[in-house]
Parts: sequence; structure tokens; C-alpha cells
Amino acid sequence: MSNPAELIRYARHLTLPGVGVAGQDKLRTARVLIVGVGGLGSPAALYLAAAGVGTLGLIDADRVDLTNLQRQILHGTGAIGQSKLESAAGRLADLNPTTRLELHPVRLSSANAADLIDSYDIVIDGSDNFPTRYLVNDACILGGKSFVYGSILRFDGQVSVFGAPGGPCYRCLFSEPPPAELVPNCAEAGVLGVLPGVVGTLQATEALKLILGVGEPLIGRLLLYDALKARTRDVAIRRDPSCAVCGDQPTVTELIDYDAFCGVRGREAGSAEVAPTELAAWIESGVPLELIDVREPWETEIGTIPGSRLIPLGELPGRLVDLDPRRLYVTVCHRGQRSLAAQSLLDGAGFEARSLQGGVDAWSTEIDPGLPRY
Repeated sequence: MSNPAELIRYARHLTLPGVGVAGQDKLRTARVLIVGVGGLGSPAALYLAAAGVGTLGLIDADRVDLTNLQRQILHGTGAIGQSKLESAAGRLADLNPTTRLELHPVRLSSANAADLIDSYDIVIDGSDNFPTRYLVNDACILGGKSFVYGSILRFDGQVSVFGAPGGPCYRCLFSEPPPAELVPNCAEAGVLGVLPGVVGTLQATEALKLILGVGEPLIGRLLLYDALKARTRDVAIRRDPSCAVCGDQPTVTELIDYDAFCGVRGREAGSAEVAPTELAAWIESGVPLELIDVREPWETEIGTIPGSRLIPLGELPGRLVDLDPRRLYVTVCHRGQRSLAAQSLLDGAGFEARSLQGGVDAWSTEIDPGLPRY
């Protein structure tokens, strides 16, 4: 490292035992892939770029939304509607123009995961859903890459390092996911805005330790962070010899798309769902139906589809006696996950029911722009 500007930029690193010029050169040649530049990916990308990581790969296919700004600190108000990658690239380039940015405006899938991950040294998982987490895990294990896992919900966070030689993988901790309807995402359950900053920064810290070869990375340990109590604790994780991916006799040897594996049904749910345009046509033509909004009361205060009847999902089993088995019911939630669980419940109880595909969020974007999004 002979560039005077770099000597000044990284001066506080160069004086650190375990870093110095040799360590800074390791950072300069490192290649880190960040899956998602949202709540977790934002602080991770900022600190890795600031630290002098030579190449950052960013994967994200979404656009900046007003609801992101409470926690996704890479993006600003002026970036609303802009590609998250474009927004992130502008901020990171300003922070450290010597960091090379490789932008991947795609959704991670079984078709592209192996190729994308193969060219990087370390992966940071900033995803917010089970299908992507399992895909990242399996792609990293099959490709021989370590990845830094992070997860947030409400006031709690988790961090660990998976895929390191001899260490466990994500499936050693969670061999199979819980049913999707039992796991609310951050949009449904909420998240303290500062929490992703804490967890994402911890992820960046683990990545730097792996690159530099210093300290004790969270290999075989799951760090739990409780923001309300300002406490952390470690949980030991061992590699599972019977793990389907990293075990002694693995049964998962190629990548698949994990929506079905994780119990997430999308547009292929077929007769269980009704598209917003189709529902609008039903309402316009006078089809006799009733909308059952299974969100929480605070969500319906933001906005509802006119004529909806509020029955939170947790109360629905006890409210079946209030429903008419001769009617068609359309269940509604934020983005279609809880409403599918409600539709399945009603269907199993003998009611004719459909779930609104994409929930009130899709209804707002496709039918009624006046309905607030969140």
C-alpha cells in the first residue's frame, strides 16, 4: 500500500494489531457478496466499504419504498422509487470510491445462486425470508463458501457464521422451517428501526474477522441480541452429522427453488387465490361475497378495502360460528401470506373461500392507489 490517500484513509486500521498494512491488503483483495441491501445489508455494506473491502457484490431486485427508510440507512427520501442497487451504489461510491461495486439486480434463485456466489470469498445473508435463507445456505455449502447469517424481528436479532470448515450450517440449526403462516415477517410484526443497524454491523464485523483471520468468529455459536434488555448471549451449535446438506451423507446435492419447501405459496396457489383485478371485477359485477380482513387492528387503521370485516387471524378459529357457510369469503391480509392460512382454515371447515393474492399491498398498487401502503 503506497497510495498516500489510502494511508491516510485507513490510518486507524494500520495501527491496529492484527490489521496493519498486510491486513489492509487482505481487505483490498477481498470479495464479499451481500444478499439484500435492506435493513441488514445497509449497515453491512456501509462498514465493509468504509473498511476498504476491495469488491462488494450487491444482490437486490427491489425499489426503495417510503416504508424502508425507518431502518434501511443506505437509502434516502430522494431515492424513493429508485432501484435499491442504484441508491446503494451512489452512497457507497461516495463513501469509498476505491471499493469496486458489482451490482446484481436479480432475485436469488436456484438458476443463478451458484454462479453468483462462486466468484466471492464470503457471503453476507441480509435476506428476510426463509426461501432465500435456505437457498443461500445450500449454495454456500455446496460451493464451499462461508456466510454470515443475520436475522431480525421486533426487538430481537441473531448472528452466526455458517459454512466454515468443520462448522455447522443453517440447516444444522433449523433443519426444516416452521409453517410460513406461523412466522410473521418484519412488515407484519414490526421491527425496531435501529435493530438492523446493530445486527448488520455485527455481520460486517464477522466478515472482517474472517477476511483478516483475527479473533474468534461466530463459528459454532449463535449470538442472540435482545434490544429491550440490552443483553446478548451465545448458544452453541454443532455440525449435525445427519444434516441434509453438510452432513456425512448429504441428500441435498443440487439447488432448488425453496418456496414450496418453506411452505410459501405464491401465484401458483391457483384456485386458493383470487387476483386483485379478478376480485375487483367480482365486486363490480355484484358477486355475493364477503371480505374478511385477517390483519391486526393497528394495520386496518392504516387502510382497508371498503366493506371488509375485521377478524384477526388468531381469532378466526373461534369466530367460524359467526360465518355463513352459504357465502363466498375472500380473506385479506398485508401481502397474502396470512390470508392463505385463513383461506386454508376456512376451506378445511367447509366454507368456500379465496385468498386475495398479494393482499392489500397488491390491491393498492393494482386497483386503488389511494389505499396507503406500509
